[in-house]
Amino acid sequence: MSTSQPIFAGHLASPSSMGSYKPDDAIFLLKDLSSLALERGTEDREEAIQSGTHYSEMLPTEYRPSEAYIRLFHESLEATAKRVAEAVASVAEQIVAKRGTAIVLVSLARAGTPIGVLIKRYIKAYFGVDLAHYSISIIRGKGIDENALKYILRTHPQAEIQFIDGWTGKGAIRKVLIQACATFQDKLGMKLNDDLAVLADPGSCSATYGTREDFLIPSACLNATVSGLISRTVLRDDLIGPDDYHGAKYYREWEKDDLSNAYIEAIIPYFDEVKEAARAHANRLLAAEGDPVTWQGEQDIRRIQKDYGIADINLIKPGVGETTRVLLRRVPWKILVNDPNNPNLAPILHLARERGVPVEAYPDLTYSCCGIIKPLAKGESE
Repeated sequence: MSTSQPIFAGHLASPSSMGSYKPDDAIFLLKDLSSLALERGTEDREEAIQSGTHYSEMLPTEYRPSEAYIRLFHESLEATAKRVAEAVASVAEQIVAKRGTAIVLVSLARAGTPIGVLIKRYIKAYFGVDLAHYSISIIRGKGIDENALKYILRTHPQAEIQFIDGWTGKGAIRKVLIQACATFQDKLGMKLNDDLAVLADPGSCSATYGTREDFLIPSACLNATVSGLISRTVLRDDLIGPDDYHGAKYYREWEKDDLSNAYIEAIIPYFDEVKEAARAHANRLLAAEGDPVTWQGEQDIRRIQKDYGIADINLIKPGVGETTRVLLRRVPWKILVNDPNNPNLAPILHLARERGVPVEAYPDLTYSCCGIIKPLAKGESE
């Protein structure tokens, strides 16, 4: 990749020492806002979001899981670690087959970060290349952190970027990434590959994926404590200057509850066992004809929107990962499930019971489940 002068213009800060991952595993290109009180209560934040305040201008109060929920997380991790490992391996194999190893892994903070760590570890183990891995911010309605991209391209001028996330819902972030890369090219004349590699892509939004099944990725069950103790990212004019990276908090006070590295170490031992099957699966996907990106899941969302009379489609969050997020940090109205007996839904059903959220069967979903945020007022939703 050739670089042009604007990449090197202006001052870009060196990465701050953030996050509980080993420095070799992940570098967060984020401005440390740990000293600031940015959290707002769930109801207060929901009202602000739906009244027009952008979700990135404040943080949700981090959910402190009950002991029962933590046990459920460990049970889910034990049950799905091999499956996650196979999805990671399949995605890593596809990345190398498509892009080679002259790449930089760039995960989208924060759900993409543990997946980026796992993909980095797999490629190092089986391709012998220790790729750089950064985690940067992307925000719906505001775009990607261009300063972070400039830093990466300046630091690795001969490498291309491979974007990584955990999963797709209805594809909102995928669309933001496509637009952000186009905008970056318009501004700086540099073309970035907007491929987004994910473990699960039930909505058919990505060309590089481990599975299209909407299965439970255990890192969706928790927030900061499985993502390097990093908050959601923040972008507010009074906090983030023109040369700053997007911001986040580093919850050092949660260190004793941190499972970020334990999560990684629980999955890696399965790599040897799944490697051959994952490589065969990756080869089948690579050989498949036709465009893998069909946005099929959008049709489900439109059906739900019509059936339930929901004005704002952003209040509908499909998939196991997004539904879990609704229960952890939004004000849920109801949860729709394709099959109430699906074992992947155990954490979601547990959270729904804890919060008193009704669960309804809604057959023929592309996704396993769908979370619907309670409509409070007209306005923007996260």
